[in-house]
Amino acid sequence: MALPSSGSDLPPALSVESVGRRRFLRWASGASAAISALLVGFPAVAAFLSPGFKRPAKRDWIKVADDVATLDVGTPVKVDFVEASRDAWVESRALRTVWLYTEDGEKFIAYSGTCTHLGCAFSYEKEKDRFVCPCHRGVYEVKTGAVLSGPPPRPLDTLAVKVENGEVHVMFETFRPGIDKKVVA
Repeated sequence: MALPSSGSDLPPALSVESVGRRRFLRWASGASAAISALLVGFPAVAAFLSPGFKRPAKRDWIKVADDVATLDVGTPVKVDFVEASRDAWVESRALRTVWLYTEDGEKFIAYSGTCTHLGCAFSYEKEKDRFVCPCHRGVYEVKTGAVLSGPPPRPLDTLAVKVENGEVHVMFETFRPGIDKKVVA
């Protein structure tokens, strides 16, 4: 007995069953491909779009001095503190530095503790009454943070300061080094 050459030569029961199976397999393959594309594509699209929906970082006032009366007038005071940050389940800590300066004991200027040239830590030269960065010899004026000499592109970065109940609080931010404008990092 010879085999039939086309589907039309098959008995009616076999052709309907074959077409039904083929249609089901085609539908199942398409559905599987669509589900796989969603499972792979959704996280990729979400990762691509997530920076656009990122919440701004919460900024808090940080207490840097317990008593205004203990701070020197006319001389900058270096204050180190630990900043804790949390990203999902990972908590990290960073040592930060702020320089506080006051001429009258009431109004304070707070400088970020990093040089605006490359982000190095700078120090205070008491003999010459100036801030000096040892990395590339950047020199800053104490009262205004202005650049006196060296490669720094802008004055020292100032921070918002408030005095409450004799305590000094600073709104700490980090800024991008090496550029002429003060841009939050």
